Amino acid sequence: MNTEILFKPFKLGNFSLPNRIVMAPMTRNFSPQGIPGPEVAAYYRRRAENAVGLIITEGTAIHHLAAVEHTSIPNFYGEGLKGWAKVVEEVHAAGGKIIPQLWHVGTARKIGADNQPNPEALPVGPSGISPAGEKVVEPLTEAEIADIIAAFAQAAADAKRVGFDGIELHGAHGYLIDQFFWDKTNKRTDQYGGDLVQRTRFAVEVIEACRRAVGPDFPIVLRFSQWKMYHYGEKLAQTPQELEQFLAPLVQAGVDVFHCSSRRFWEPEFEGSDLNLAAWTKKITGKPVITVGSIGLEKAFLSDLENNNNRQAEQSGNVEARLEQLVELVEREEVDLVAVGRALLVDPAFAVKLRDQQIKEIIPYNDEVLKTLN
Repeated sequence: MNTEILFKPFKLGNFSLPNRIVMAPMTRNFSPQGIPGPEVAAYYRRRAENAVGLIITEGTAIHHLAAVEHTSIPNFYGEGLKGWAKVVEEVHAAGGKIIPQLWHVGTARKIGADNQPNPEALPVGPSGISPAGEKVVEPLTEAEIADIIAAFAQAAADAKRVGFDGIELHGAHGYLIDQFFWDKTNKRTDQYGGDLVQRTRFAVEVIEACRRAVGPDFPIVLRFSQWKMYHYGEKLAQTPQELEQFLAPLVQAGVDVFHCSSRRFWEPEFEGSDLNLAAWTKKITGKPVITVGSIGLEKAFLSDLENNNNRQAEQSGNVEARLEQLVELVEREEVDLVAVGRALLVDPAFAVKLRDQQIKEIIPYNDEVLKTLN
């Protein structure tokens, strides 16, 4: 297998990456009191030293009381920013590029004393409806929405100030931005609700506010997905035409790169075409795209239901054969960048081994790695 195409530079405006390998964002919970320490900096540096072209950090909490629900998820404000400045310094020293993923979980946050930090803070969402479909709180007011948009913009400005190379907005998997996209969690009748296009308004205003905060040349990546956590069959767009309607206002708002989250990168997004979600997004928008989904894994990303049923789909197929498919996607220019998650989590040298065609030397994923910052 010739992996040379994955290690060709990629240029986006003034932004240049040494290759096409991206570290996908993965929540780790190793930042006590929300402050990433030296261990976190070393964890990210190891990937930069091992030929990862772009690192997207784990989800980081914007400055809002209900942004996340664990005390060891890193903050992107206050003392947390000092920790992130050290992470950036280490990654840059190793020759890498790094962007933070800015995150608000919305009504995925639970209610109660066990919900840390800020147990007194209620979850928030467009209609107060959880991803499970339950009404848990009152809908966000327009003033509260404005405050959250301002918090995203402040985080974007801070990312540029402390030396990051861009930002990613987490608009996927049923979290806050995606809760505005999704008709099951957005029942609003004002300007933030309505049809699929109207439900992009919150994201549009977040993107526009971030763009004002960072200027024209600082990359903004938007991660979006059709599927939602525990709702794996959901689709925002049922057809390519609906996907085009959904993406158009996001492009106009200022997205530079779309990070298209699929569970299995090789699966077609719509009937009648072999294109996956990222390839469709590039075809529609002309914007650079990141594809992701079980890259380098012996077992594909599964839902709990699929695990319980022991489906044959659990096997992703021969790892090398899937990697060959990935190479072909980039060669055909259907996708630009490829994000690697769990395979890179267990093996910091994954990209080097891929570059050097040492596929059989890649360490297989196992859940034990989640207990440490490998």
